[in-house]
Amino acid sequence: MTISGTGDAGLPLLKKEIWAIGGGKGGTGKSFLASSLGLYLSKIGKRVLLIDADLGCANLHTCLGISYPEATLSDFIKGRVSSLKDVLIETGIPNLMLISGAQDFLEIANPHYGQKMKLIRQIQTLDFDYILLDLGGGTSFNILDFFLISDSGILTVLPEPTSIENVYRFIKSAFYRRFKRIIKQSTIRELITAAMDQKNKRGIKTPHDLINQVVLMDERLGNYLKEAVWSFRPKLVVNQVRSKDDITLGFSMRSSCSKYFGISLEYLGYIEYDDCVWQATKKKKPLLIEYPYSSSARCIERVTHHLLKHEQMTFDFLLHP
Repeated sequence: MTISGTGDAGLPLLKKEIWAIGGGKGGTGKSFLASSLGLYLSKIGKRVLLIDADLGCANLHTCLGISYPEATLSDFIKGRVSSLKDVLIETGIPNLMLISGAQDFLEIANPHYGQKMKLIRQIQTLDFDYILLDLGGGTSFNILDFFLISDSGILTVLPEPTSIENVYRFIKSAFYRRFKRIIKQSTIRELITAAMDQKNKRGIKTPHDLINQVVLMDERLGNYLKEAVWSFRPKLVVNQVRSKDDITLGFSMRSSCSKYFGISLEYLGYIEYDDCVWQATKKKKPLLIEYPYSSSARCIERVTHHLLKHEQMTFDFLLHP
């Protein structure tokens, strides 16, 4: 937990943490992971808020066994209520609240900049220990911006080529988006925009290439971007693991991100493929309540503890689970 200042008795004040769960494409288990992490945190006494930030295609309430919610993000974005507190939903689970995603207006899926920033500001003022954002699929600016405001950006990947490719694309897009947000110089911003095109004429393929180009144009800014690379540390969870090769995928992706992007990808762990997951989903019941002793539930617990301790998975953990 982040420390922020001291209280009246000289004790440290704890600041809430925002976790964002993304993955680049749909169907990788983002909502399952978000709801499961939130539920486990609530079980150990943390005050948790789940926000379905998959605007236009919300289903987080279904993962928690809640029927179609009357109050959603639509009411806030459309101005029918003035505060996100007015759309908080009781989940029936102690310490766990929900804000359901917008479903009833197609245009809500792509809020304009002012709406998005208003939403982000309100999220940052809510009084919870942990706020978990369940992001939609893809790499739109709205999704990337929600990912980038988080204290921990968590990516889910399936051991499948398309999912792996999409996660790499998400990491690269988020990284360039972060660059563009912190740089104000127009010529450098134009360079970053060009770099986002894989077929750009400058031959920029990786963040390393981009930084080298920036150093040639402005050494001070280039060094600034090097620091930004160091501080950008997305986290990874491999979902639906069936074999040891699937487990080691996380280590391979971690090495590839370091080698080709210069980005530190933290491997938090994996979730085993488990029939209990789809059985709980079919029943519209949370896994940790319906099957608390299942192998996948134990995996969720381990991943959550790694997040709380800010640890990543090691080969020692693999050999001695």
